[in-house]
Amino acid sequence: MNSKATSTTVLDVINAHFTALTRAEKQLAETLLDNYPVSGLGSITTVAENAGVSTPTVARMVQKLGFKGFPDFQSRLHQELEATISNPITKHDRWAASAPGTHTLNRFADAAMNNMRETLSQIEPQEFDDAVALVADRKRSVYLLGGRITRAVADYLFTHLQVIRPGVTEIASNASAWPHYVLDMRHGDVLILFDIRRYEQEMETLAKSALDRGVEIVLFTDRWSSPVAKSASKVFRSQIEVPSAWDSSVVILFLVEALIEAVQSSNWDATRDRMKTLEGLFDSTRIFRKPV
Repeated sequence: MNSKATSTTVLDVINAHFTALTRAEKQLAETLLDNYPVSGLGSITTVAENAGVSTPTVARMVQKLGFKGFPDFQSRLHQELEATISNPITKHDRWAASAPGTHTLNRFADAAMNNMRETLSQIEPQEFDDAVALVADRKRSVYLLGGRITRAVADYLFTHLQVIRPGVTEIASNASAWPHYVLDMRHGDVLILFDIRRYEQEMETLAKSALDRGVEIVLFTDRWSSPVAKSASKVFRSQIEVPSAWDSSVVILFLVEALIEAVQSSNWDATRDRMKTLEGLFDSTRIFRKPV
């Protein structure tokens, strides 16, 4: 496949062509998306049988998507799967082999800006606004949880949302305690999750449990998309690759800060009153240094 951008995934391609597919091809596409990307890694016969379609249907659809054939289609899936499970050492070795001779600051700046542009080009403003409306609705409780690396971003969002509105809870990192939080979740509440490669299995379980209780799930993930996306009503996929052994949270943090601003502005009068009360508490406890 001659992709226009290396950041385009098979998932993106299927979604972009979905409306143009035949009924049988849509049936196949839905099967592939249901357990993506694993569902496309079997033989062409197995993939066809699992979807309840013929092998010629599989062959036609992958060519319609722009691949040379089924082997080319599977090769892309294997590349994506490898990318999602890469550890820091593998990621370092991959980019270091072809790293340009420019300074680290310049390499990082170029990668971060490209990530920002690509991410924003794929986000629908209305979907972002809908997520803002969910988080700003004070009738809904809001719960947050991040993964091993993204926990810092979840904590950052929690600290700000707690100032802006009541009813915000950060879920403890200990997965054995998560059922206690789910117990308090009500229909219509909001669960904000951060999950990037290598996706954490327990988080998918938490998302399914919350969805069963009618909770709206907002997911911040990477371009390959966490399995949690199947349970989420709002999904924001960010570009995270930079010339490093580690993935970058720059774009995810940008989206979080935009969310914070939008939520506080949606009901500024109530937010301002809450901020004034908090500032009074800070003054009474002398947490911060005051000018002499």
